[in-house]
Amino acid sequence: MPQISALVRSVPPSGIRRIFELSGTMDDAIKLSVGEPQWEVSPHIREAAARAWVDDFTGYTHNSGILPLREAIVDKLARANGYAADVDRVHVTAGGSQALHLAMVMTLSPGEEVLIPDPGYSTFAMAPRLVGAVPVPYPLRARDAFMPDIDVLEGLVTPRTRAIVVNSPSNPLGVVYPRTVMQALVDFAARHDLWVISDEVYEALTYDPGFTSAAALDPDRVIGVYSLSKTYALTGGRIGYLVTPSGLAERVRAAQEAIASCVNAPAQVAALAALTGSQDMVAASRAHYLANRDAASALLSARGIPHLHPGGAFYLWIDVSHASRGDVAAWAERFLMEQRVAVAPGSAFGARGEGWVRVCYAGDTAPLLEALGRLPAPGDGEPRADNVREMSHA
Repeated sequence: MPQISALVRSVPPSGIRRIFELSGTMDDAIKLSVGEPQWEVSPHIREAAARAWVDDFTGYTHNSGILPLREAIVDKLARANGYAADVDRVHVTAGGSQALHLAMVMTLSPGEEVLIPDPGYSTFAMAPRLVGAVPVPYPLRARDAFMPDIDVLEGLVTPRTRAIVVNSPSNPLGVVYPRTVMQALVDFAARHDLWVISDEVYEALTYDPGFTSAAALDPDRVIGVYSLSKTYALTGGRIGYLVTPSGLAERVRAAQEAIASCVNAPAQVAALAALTGSQDMVAASRAHYLANRDAASALLSARGIPHLHPGGAFYLWIDVSHASRGDVAAWAERFLMEQRVAVAPGSAFGARGEGWVRVCYAGDTAPLLEALGRLPAPGDGEPRADNVREMSHA
């Protein structure tokens, strides 16, 4: 059989999926490894999609999406993100993942470099490789409250650097960058004439004021990556969108034609209903996540387990280095087998995730607290970590 491409061979497998697939074989496992909202999709969204199928709205759409949906996105950006766009800057994609891939296709050539956060969402390291580009991790450190250090970034720039990926609210950390940090990142990109690829998939899930969209600070440099998956529990609907600077519409549409042609039409109708209909479910889910965050953080603090207290998303970043002893991926697999709890190993999010795990708190409260109660605390027969504390997100 002929060999597959070197680009595909360069993409590492997901460390999250390994745990997810193992836990799928267990009826009694508490599954906290994948970021899946456990809410039913609102009835008005499901009904809109169902009507689209019944009415046979199943043909090709515009490469960038149906006009009413793009208009609704423009309204949402002005209202929630603080910047003005026109419909030619908005391009509907098959989820945030395809939006991210399209952003990489638009900004990176083979051999060029993109700065990505470490720890950061695993696809940040995977997607550049599919276009022959090189992901260069920049560290997010506990001592800096997991905020980027501009001086460190300056030292990572080379003549081949073309873009920086920024993620706020962060997956896996739940960190929300204050406006001053976002401004510093945009200014850094301007000094080096870099694109900013801003992943704002968790924008609606913030618990404190102060979320800033990067494009509100520099619309000519920022490419925004968005998704309806987490906000509206539409993970399987595969609806996201890309917001680009002006003047790129023709090129984006040509790339979209080559990749997907267009997103499936009934899903676009569902997305339109989500954005223009009742937002009660969004408010209720945010309140539930906040309550879960606080209950989980209180339990971990009482047990002396170090963790990051997140300002957004629905993840806890928990230090288990006192138990994992340098191989958190192997430890997470043993923990699943022995304790029947699935957590995502931090090493799946970059080298600096070693010793940490990501826990999704989007589900029911009781199993979440039961699972966290099974985590080993420092001193439970293990060497105690030096930095037992609750870490602030700001």
